Amino acid sequence: MNTEHGPLGGDELNLIRPGLNYGWPVISYGINYNGEIITDFERKEGMEQPIHYWKPSIAVCGLDFYSGDLFPKWKNKLMVGALKFEELQLLDIEKDRVMYQQTILKNAGRVRDVSTGPDGAIYVVLNSPDVVLRLSPKPVM
Repeated sequence: MNTEHGPLGGDELNLIRPGLNYGWPVISYGINYNGEIITDFERKEGMEQPIHYWKPSIAVCGLDFYSGDLFPKWKNKLMVGALKFEELQLLDIEKDRVMYQQTILKNAGRVRDVSTGPDGAIYVVLNSPDVVLRLSPKPVM
């Protein structure tokens, strides 16, 4: 998986395969930040479509498949950070399609990166404020 922090409205999630053309800048879902059109095409024969795109742009940044045991329902789900929306999204991907999307962290800061730690917790690198959050389940009482 690869994310493209694209033009305004053009953030993409792509499943990268050798030898395929992902279209930039011939096809895009976004426009330049100054409002100018990059291309009139969102699709073109011989060019791959993203498996997901964000419109409006979330300023996608950082991703990791959750591989820990602390959140069993999230196992193998894709965690995606967003700078602009200051959130961490969880995406359920099946057969190269995003089937479900959920925001699991909001307004804690600009999400720069996310990773599953060796302890199974989720570590989120933020700026504004510049901190690393450790996400773990609430203890059972």
